[in-house]
Amino acid sequence: MNTNTDMAARTAQFLLQVRAVKLNNEHPFTWASGRKSPIYCDNRVTLSYPEVRTFIRQRFVEIVTETWGDVDVIAGVATGGIAQGALVAQELGKPFVYVRSEAKSHGLTNQIEGEIHEGQSVVVIEDLVSTGKSSLIAVSALRDKGCRVKGMAAIFTYGLAVAAKNFADADVELHTLTDYDTLIKVAQEQEYVHEDDLKSLAAWRVDPEKWSDDRMNG
Repeated sequence: MNTNTDMAARTAQFLLQVRAVKLNNEHPFTWASGRKSPIYCDNRVTLSYPEVRTFIRQRFVEIVTETWGDVDVIAGVATGGIAQGALVAQELGKPFVYVRSEAKSHGLTNQIEGEIHEGQSVVVIEDLVSTGKSSLIAVSALRDKGCRVKGMAAIFTYGLAVAAKNFADADVELHTLTDYDTLIKVAQEQEYVHEDDLKSLAAWRVDPEKWSDDRMNG
C-alpha cells in the first residue's frame, strides 16, 4: 500500500478539518458489524467542501497517471467511490462505471453500471479501505467481465494487516491518499487527540477485535 508522505499529511489534515474522520477514544463508535472503534470515517463529507473535493480529485488524477499511465475506464466502488470516481473520470476524460457489492435482483440484474468491455484496462477508485473485502468484490466483478484491473486508489486506509494480506492475495496494487498512522500523527500535532490516547489508538490498529472486545466487556 503506497502513500506519498507529504500529500498524506495534507490529506489527513483536510479529513480532520471537515470532520470526515472523527476520533473518540473515551466514547468509541459502533460500526455496522457491531464492533467498537475509536475512529469513524465518512469521506463522503469531503464532497461538500469544494477545496477539499478538488484536492482529493487532483491527487487521484496524479496517482492514476503517474502510477498506471493511460487507462481505458475509471470504476467507482458503490457507494462511497461513485462520486469520487466520476470526478476523476471527468478530469481524465475517461468513461466511468460503478460496481455494486452484488448484482441487482431486478431489472437487468447488473452488478456493474455503465458500459464496459472485455479487454479494457481499469483503475478502481474507493473512498475507504478497512479489510478490503468490499473493495476486492468490485475488482472480482470487473475481472469476471474480462477487464484488466491495473490497480486501486483510495482516500484512506486503516492500515490493517488483514487488508494488506487480502490485496496481496488478490494481486491488486493499492495506493492511498493517506492512512491511519499518518492521520493519528497529524491529529496529535494539531491537538485533535490527547497524548494519553495515543497508546490506545495504536493498540486498536494492531488488533481491532481485541480492542473492541475489551471495550464491550470492560
